[in-house]
Amino acid sequence: MLALLAAGVALAVAAGAQDGPAPGSRFVCTALPPEAARAGCPLPAMPMQGGALSPEEELRSAVLQLRETVVQQKETLGAQREAIRELTGKLARCEGLAGGKAPGRAAAGKDTMGDLPRDPGHVVEQLSRSLQTLKDRLESLEHQLRVNVSTAVLPGDFREVLQRRLGELESQLLRKVAELEDEKSLLHNETSAHRQKTESALNALLLRVTELERGNSAFKSPDAFKVSLPLRTNYLYGKIKKTLPELYAFTICLWLRSSALPGIGTPFSYAVPGQANEIVLIEWGNNPIELLINDKVAQLPLFVSDGKWHHICITWTTRDGMWEAFQDGEKLGTGENLAPWHPIKPGGVLILGQEQDTVGGRFDATQAFVGELSQFNIWDRVLRAQEIVNIANCSTNMPGNIIPWVDNNVDVFGGASKWPVETCEERLLDL
Repeated sequence: MLALLAAGVALAVAAGAQDGPAPGSRFVCTALPPEAARAGCPLPAMPMQGGALSPEEELRSAVLQLRETVVQQKETLGAQREAIRELTGKLARCEGLAGGKAPGRAAAGKDTMGDLPRDPGHVVEQLSRSLQTLKDRLESLEHQLRVNVSTAVLPGDFREVLQRRLGELESQLLRKVAELEDEKSLLHNETSAHRQKTESALNALLLRVTELERGNSAFKSPDAFKVSLPLRTNYLYGKIKKTLPELYAFTICLWLRSSALPGIGTPFSYAVPGQANEIVLIEWGNNPIELLINDKVAQLPLFVSDGKWHHICITWTTRDGMWEAFQDGEKLGTGENLAPWHPIKPGGVLILGQEQDTVGGRFDATQAFVGELSQFNIWDRVLRAQEIVNIANCSTNMPGNIIPWVDNNVDVFGGASKWPVETCEERLLDL
């Protein structure tokens, strides 16, 4: 009786399993090993619409499928629990009947429940572990989805964009560095060229100043030049390189042109240590032209501030201190007692255009000569009147035997300059 009942129950369960999961159906459940539970349940392949899916969409589809699988497993688990409870109850009743009426036949009949687990709690435990494994896989897939979305897909694009941008910035930086190097090189070249040009201009100016100070070598003859002193200052002057020996008589002649008022200033001065006014010719302010020898003074009747060329000659001798003054070859004045018996001291400094308060210096701008000078000559004797006339009317060219008027014996300073002078005949026409 018990064997028949067990066979009927097994047939009923098998028929219910073949008819599908209709309400009230019964299932035969078999416990799965842990390896099968970890591997998960195979899922049917999902058809892909519209071509290949992106990794993100594939992950999302897998998550949805797992969720549906979990729901189905939960429903299956619930139905299996109900079937287990019903089967357990029936089994208990069958065992109760078999124990009371025919205990010996139970061993002879076929045990149709032998393939079911003897402990229903063990089945529930295995199903719970499978469910937990599915949940873990679901969480792992969701986490992988988030990681892939946040760090796998987007940062790859970001890295590509960033690398491209860094490459562009690097190229721009290299171009800028190259431009700066080119500009630096160009600036250096321009600076060098400008410096060379400036140095060339300065050298040319220096050569010009040197020429002006030393005299123009293009003069027709060594004495065919004049010294120009255009301003009343204390720094424009000419200097005679040679000095005077000791003199007991002298004749000084020169050509000059000036229109300065009041007074033409100091055409020349000779100073020695201890006596700044050893020989001086000066017209200062409204005073007449004066000749100073050893600081002694004689007024000369000369008038030359009309802007025309004039030839001036002055003679002096230590005997009785006699002097003579000539203008344009004509004797205009004579005198005596000018530093008599005083010899002219040697080794002094002879300056054109300034009056010296010390030897070679301490010029006073109010006493400076303004105009042009030429043919400044000194002899160590008193020239005869006819000689002076011949020099003045250009019939004789007689350089001084002590100080001749030659280019290489005259230096100019402070802006004074040397220029070609008019011929003697042209100067005569200017009288």
